[in-house]
Amino acid sequence: MSGIYIHIPFCKQACHYCDFHFSTSLKKKDELVVALAKELELRKDEFRNQVVETIYFGGGTPSLLSIEALQMLLDVVYKNYKVSKNPEITLEANPDDLTEGKLIAFSQSPINRLSIGIQSFFGDDLKLMNRAHNSEEAKRCLSMATQCFDNISIDLIYGIPGMSNEHWIQNIETALAFNIPHISCYALTVEPRTALASFIKKGIIKNVDDDLAQEQFHIIIDKLEAAGFIHYELSNFGKPEYFSRNNSAYWQGKPYLGIGPSAHSFDGKHRGWNVRNNSKYINSLEKNVVPIEIETLSITDKYNEYVMTGLRTVWGVNLEKVEQDFGNSYKTYLLEQSEKHIIEHLLYLEDGKLLVTKKGQFLSDGIASDLFKID
Repeated sequence: MSGIYIHIPFCKQACHYCDFHFSTSLKKKDELVVALAKELELRKDEFRNQVVETIYFGGGTPSLLSIEALQMLLDVVYKNYKVSKNPEITLEANPDDLTEGKLIAFSQSPINRLSIGIQSFFGDDLKLMNRAHNSEEAKRCLSMATQCFDNISIDLIYGIPGMSNEHWIQNIETALAFNIPHISCYALTVEPRTALASFIKKGIIKNVDDDLAQEQFHIIIDKLEAAGFIHYELSNFGKPEYFSRNNSAYWQGKPYLGIGPSAHSFDGKHRGWNVRNNSKYINSLEKNVVPIEIETLSITDKYNEYVMTGLRTVWGVNLEKVEQDFGNSYKTYLLEQSEKHIIEHLLYLEDGKLLVTKKGQFLSDGIASDLFKID
């Protein structure tokens, strides 16, 4: 199994917290789409032995593209790659882009899954984050989307300055009222060189309260599990049969091809990343050159990545796999490093797998770093 990720680096406006690569100028949109198609063609041999089971349009805001542009890119994928009979094809979208006409057009295309960036159902939160939509647009969008698509995911953000637990619970309950089968929840993170970081430094916005964010993380777990969701990855909750196949493949170390400026790729042995500049990306592809840097992963790099991704999921870190893939010394090291976290009830062993306890989930990235091996 493998996946193709296609990065669409355009947004109507910049969200204050976002550090992904994007541009608010749409002048080069058509040129960029042509370049994406060219990169797909040039890199087809990398996946000649792979069957593509997921195609993911991320960004940025892919829903800014026309259905014709999206269909053209899908045609290029199908022409140059082996695609499974029933692939998961996801489109990230913002509520203000999803008109009734667009939703109907998307539903009549090969796209079979929407990931909608709701973030919050409250106007104050949306203004603080500088989102392009308002609360009513979010609700109206979901009312229409659920009529056209069965497989829908929404994003919600917790830990927003000024957000009370009661306020957060209302957000969750509003989402559940639309019977959405998949919800991704992220803690608001203050990334360097973002507007949010600047506003906090100047005292315009209060800093994020990590203790409150942790409380809200556990609230979402309790609420969604009670509603029949499975917490299959640190930030992802899905009803049975509605786990994101794209996300699951990533966390389980499956290969993926990243297309577009700033997109990352992984084949199990190498990691690559494209240039983070739209003009440089377009100019390079016009010369039939993929502007990518590649690193070869050491055995320790692979071990550290497996530990980091495995601990975030319900599948955990398989000790037998660690021994088979990396050797007995890595397994011994992992068990030794895990001991203190097991004593503190942050990790536990079950059926030959190392897993994070409910108490340890919010801290899983920090726990994983304690288990990393340094060459």
